[in-house]
Amino acid sequence: MRTRTIKKNRDEISQLGFGAMRLPSKNGKIDREEGKKQIYHGIDNGINIIDTAAMYGNGDNEKFLGEILQGEYKDKVKISTKLPAFQIKKYEEMEKTLDKQLERLQRDTIDYYLLHNIDLKTMKRLIKKDVFKFLEKAKKDGKIKYVGFSYHGKADEFPELVDLYDWDVAMIQYNYFDDNAQINFEGIKHASDKGMGIFVMEPLKGGILGGKIPQEAEDVLKKANPKKSNAQWSFEWILNHAEITCVFSGMNTIEQIDENISCIKDLEPHSLSLEEMETIEYVKRIFKNLIKINCATCGYCMPCPQNVNIPECMKVYNEKFLFNQKGLINRSLINYFTSVGGVMNDQTNAGLCNSCRKCLRKCPQHLDIPKELSKVQKEFEGHFFGFKLWFIKHIGMPIYQKFF
Repeated sequence: MRTRTIKKNRDEISQLGFGAMRLPSKNGKIDREEGKKQIYHGIDNGINIIDTAAMYGNGDNEKFLGEILQGEYKDKVKISTKLPAFQIKKYEEMEKTLDKQLERLQRDTIDYYLLHNIDLKTMKRLIKKDVFKFLEKAKKDGKIKYVGFSYHGKADEFPELVDLYDWDVAMIQYNYFDDNAQINFEGIKHASDKGMGIFVMEPLKGGILGGKIPQEAEDVLKKANPKKSNAQWSFEWILNHAEITCVFSGMNTIEQIDENISCIKDLEPHSLSLEEMETIEYVKRIFKNLIKINCATCGYCMPCPQNVNIPECMKVYNEKFLFNQKGLINRSLINYFTSVGGVMNDQTNAGLCNSCRKCLRKCPQHLDIPKELSKVQKEFEGHFFGFKLWFIKHIGMPIYQKFF
């Protein structure tokens, strides 16, 4: 696995990092044996950094990593974790949270400590809580080595935030679809010129760019290079930027880990040709015309007080338009009723939303989630939802299973 060096601290980071938010699960909890096998497999194949956060699994993800990263594996991998900035009301909470994270991770020092889900407004609020004093003290006490932030703000405000403190790294959402949504190349270049490392999250936009994609986009990519996977095109575009240090991917199968390592391990900056860059730009336009809700299905908005499965509602809605699913009985309608409608599990459909708006402050994309859910409800539910549920369960599903 190739590494890239952060200019500020000369730390060598593997080009692929392990994103430990979407870990394999079993009965609603982390499948610890499978998760351990996957993380060890990634480390054994060159991954030397794992990213997690206090809010992932309400701390259980950190606890799991602390349990398995012992012995030889403790020294083989760096840990990046995050302070839940939106929960912080006073200075003492920062110290208490960090100490709890060190305890869960079973470490004396955290390699990379990031302020989580930051925009300029949130940063200014934290400054009033003496966040920089907290970071300096934590570094002096040896509790953290390097500091940074995960950014979810406006592209034009990113450089100002970079200049507020002597940061070591920034974590950004960056892919060929979201290349100007929360960040742009000018902002990346500004941070890189100050010696900062750049960590990338959501390289495949929650899987949208890496798995099955619209046929028109698939045809374009396969014509350009039939040997490249969709994920490879995405990773190559990101790591074509010399300023990018590491791409974090949320992998939860051995096959995904192997595919991503194969895609990334030998990538070099500036290796894409002009023709390949034009191909990606064309595919991006195809996606832009089809995606209706710019949701990365990250799950930060969860849990919902009304039990709405917000990411799944958005995902099924987008897939209807991405894959042009039409007809009285179509795959997206079946998926909606089986995944959130109550055919197979409890109802977690969009119509349960009561516009409490508690999800808004947690959404990294700054989506008006209640408004978007109303679109989903109108598309899939409408009037007589109970009757439609009965129809899908007793008539639609049997027909679909028989003929499709």
